Amino acid sequence: MGIARIILVIPFLFESMNKMNLGTLILVFALWSCGDGLPTPDDNNQTGNEVVIEPFENIPELNKMVIYEVNLRAFSNSGTINGLIKDLDHIQDLGVNVVWIMPLYPIGTVNTVNSPYCIRDYEDVNSEFGTLDDLKKLVNEVHKRDMAVILDWVANHTAWDHPWITSHADWYVKDANGDIIAPPGTGWTDVAELNYANDKMREEMISSMKFWVNEAGIDGFRCDAVDLIPTDFWTEAIADINTTTDKKLIWLAEGGVASNFTAGFQMNYSWDFYGQIKSIFNENKAASSIFTTNTQEYNVVPSNKAKLRYITNHDVYAWDETPNDVFSDGQVGAFVATAFMPGIPLIYDGQEVGSSGLISFFDKNPIEWSQNPDILGQYQMIMSTRNGLDAVSEGELVTYSNNDAIMFKRVYNEEEVLVMVNTRDKNILVSLPEELKGTSWNNVISETKLNLGQDISLSSFEYLILVN
Repeated sequence: MGIARIILVIPFLFESMNKMNLGTLILVFALWSCGDGLPTPDDNNQTGNEVVIEPFENIPELNKMVIYEVNLRAFSNSGTINGLIKDLDHIQDLGVNVVWIMPLYPIGTVNTVNSPYCIRDYEDVNSEFGTLDDLKKLVNEVHKRDMAVILDWVANHTAWDHPWITSHADWYVKDANGDIIAPPGTGWTDVAELNYANDKMREEMISSMKFWVNEAGIDGFRCDAVDLIPTDFWTEAIADINTTTDKKLIWLAEGGVASNFTAGFQMNYSWDFYGQIKSIFNENKAASSIFTTNTQEYNVVPSNKAKLRYITNHDVYAWDETPNDVFSDGQVGAFVATAFMPGIPLIYDGQEVGSSGLISFFDKNPIEWSQNPDILGQYQMIMSTRNGLDAVSEGELVTYSNNDAIMFKRVYNEEEVLVMVNTRDKNILVSLPEELKGTSWNNVISETKLNLGQDISLSSFEYLILVN
């Protein structure tokens, strides 16, 4: 037993004299000296040991971001923050540099459906998931892997048993009878609508957001139901919270209007893009129609902002359909088309293994990670390839019209990336445009050379990623 350890234990022994007999003290001392029983000062998340957040400033540039969404109740068997920590390497291996964690705050118990979007306390961690120190440990571990962390923020409503309900009833929207109401037209009866005409509530909301930047060292927020909240609040909040840190915080809006960007958000949702790629695979819409949707979405996006692109997310996977339901065996090809076009790619936990069945976030629902290792291998290869190509993050988009295949090129300086995705469950013959005929490429999937002729045959749902 070292001298430092003896010094640490002496105060404990004297303080405990009035509480334990001599025999008990001897036993405690013996356990301590053997290194068992009581924690050492280096043991994080134990009594009297606060985790210290290590500095991190390497926030990825917007055009380089790859976001991974974590549903804690599904990601690990334990459904905890520590369960996520154990498998951070899995996320890193997908080429991810931003980890988005769904709400981890205490959940309301009145009118509850056990939704994590029903917040009872904005400045605490749900004990189901762990502690604030667990979160700090997670943030440090994510940062060690050169990834950023953003938290889901729910500003439109609270749980019915949030303390504000009784202490600040005027912070909520009320009906003609003076009763607090649920958000109108949503069906969200488990939550109460906040009143953004109340300046004190707005100040407290901003203060609570600052808490997580200051106390947990997070790197930004994904903000829920942004379009249900006045734009001027977001303008005020983002400007104020950005002064909290020297880091350039990440701001993702679950919204779809141009005012998201003027308020300060860097990204918002590509709802139209998702709907269109679904209709291409499901309803035999023309494959090249996705380019029209891309143009329409980006027409209202400032040059330094972006759209979040996905083939699923927590809402879709919980209530609507799995990627297999939507895209069948074309799910990986649909992801390739989405991830290589302009925008910020999102991966939701479970999609990279083609997880079967809906993934709830209202209760514990662990993903079986051993299923479909071939799909996981494809995701790892695809994202490793994508992240090594400047043309994907920096390049011009060149599109080609075809009814059955999504076909486009990304061009940056001398680098060109050509992507072809068969959107049909059948073999097709694609007639190539003049500029592609007779060109030579490296096929990154097969690691072979490919010389293009007049046309190219693609098997059912086949995709190609070609580089020269």
